[in-house]
Amino acid sequence: MALFGNLSLRLTHVLDKLTKRGKLTELEIKEAMREIRVALLEADVNFLVVKDFVKRVSEKAVGDKVLKSLTPGQQVVKIVHEELTELLGNTNAKLQLDSNPSVILMCGLQGAGKTTMCGKLANMLKSQGKKVLLVACDIYRPAAINQLKVVGNTAKVEVYEEGTKKPQITSKNAIEYAKKKGVDVVIIDTAGRLHINEELMDELKDIKKITNPNEILLTIDSMTGQDGVTVATTFNEALDISGVILTKLDGDTRGGVALSIKQVVNKPIKFCGIGEKITDIEAFYPDRMASRILDMGDVLTLIEKAQANIDEEEAKKLEEKFRKNSFTLDDYIVQFDQVKKMGGIANMLSMIPGFGKLKIDQSSIDEKQIEKIKAIIRSMTLKERNNPEIIKGSHKKRIAAGSGTTIQDVNTLLKQFEQTKEMMKKLKGGKGLSALKGMGLPF
Repeated sequence: MALFGNLSLRLTHVLDKLTKRGKLTELEIKEAMREIRVALLEADVNFLVVKDFVKRVSEKAVGDKVLKSLTPGQQVVKIVHEELTELLGNTNAKLQLDSNPSVILMCGLQGAGKTTMCGKLANMLKSQGKKVLLVACDIYRPAAINQLKVVGNTAKVEVYEEGTKKPQITSKNAIEYAKKKGVDVVIIDTAGRLHINEELMDELKDIKKITNPNEILLTIDSMTGQDGVTVATTFNEALDISGVILTKLDGDTRGGVALSIKQVVNKPIKFCGIGEKITDIEAFYPDRMASRILDMGDVLTLIEKAQANIDEEEAKKLEEKFRKNSFTLDDYIVQFDQVKKMGGIANMLSMIPGFGKLKIDQSSIDEKQIEKIKAIIRSMTLKERNNPEIIKGSHKKRIAAGSGTTIQDVNTLLKQFEQTKEMMKKLKGGKGLSALKGMGLPF
């Protein structure tokens, strides 16, 4: 399923109906706009934002240029994509790190994933050659400092802390420490609350005044809908935030926050969290996100992830095997490992143009099942791994016993392997696969 699940399905369904028609009338476009309006409202997008969006799309879509076009449906899709991009912020907003050291003040409510995001951001900046220091200024939540130490250790980044000393003092001392140590970027993890209160805001204002941050980034749980927009408005009024980080974008997200926040708060979304691993953070590109919502894929991000995580020689070998139809179950294991480095299977699939239209059961390639799959494959003989079609009843019984699984599990794996090869045939020569040439991805 594409990003934002149900919203994506609803929008692509409406637009697919338009593209299948040779000519369009003004009445047909108005009916499509009504359906899009309902879909956006049900996704918890701000009412005023939806009203303005539908108005702009309608005005552009009912003009002579569209209605008299040879491909009016495609013209409407283009307009919707452009307006979605505008809604999401139009351009990628980069971090402004031009001080020495540069300071990023992280804020947000409890449960939004702020501390974890501090680690992800530190890991990303470290991979770009920056020397990063994490600062523990959440002295209220039990184990908050320890949690920051854990994510800091995972990212291999130093954590500065002074126990339960006042956060204002800790942050001031941390900046002095960073200057002495030649740190490039200081990331301050501040306290969250279950709800916004005056005490929290006063403390954040103090830290802002003391540290003079380059960036004030608000972390918001993308599943909170319009509540998240309300939180952003309040934090922005108090701190004048520079941007937003959306977490849990890989979850059951309706889209309300992402599609409302730029228009309501007028601050850009700079990053999004798309998984639990330390590397699961992406820069937010409005045009790419609009494409993913409309099931057009996000080939550029996919290629960037591949270039950063996949061995080029290995990719060429696997591409050749796909071309010659000599892809084996051993190669299948290699593919799972490579895709895992790139952010996980479900995330990668959402970036392939048109994947939402393929009748593929994503639960059959659930990442939690990868270890079971590996055990099954490793219980096969070399001949069986190279030629899975020879695996019959007695073979399956032995393989299941050797891997601690069931015959049904073995059957599921073999079916899944054939589905992967079938997907490659379906995508062969298409926009998605041609753009991914050389990556050797198993889809």
